Amino acid sequence: MHTTSARYRPFAGGYVSEADQFLSELLHARPALVDDQRRGWYLLWDKRVDLDALEQARADTVPVKPYHYE
Repeated sequence: MHTTSARYRPFAGGYVSEADQFLSELLHARPALVDDQRRGWYLLWDKRVDLDALEQARADTVPVKPYHYE
């Protein structure tokens, strides 16, 4: 089950794993998955940070003792 890929893979020796074959075939069949993945990344990980609220939260924290049983 060897697929021809235009992508250069140094040190691969022509071997393409089954996982890579599956992913390349899936992305070839459904190219919109890349845009969906990017949209999901921005939705979950790239959040706007309110720096004033972050600084206020840091100022309001109480230091934790290194040994809790004193």
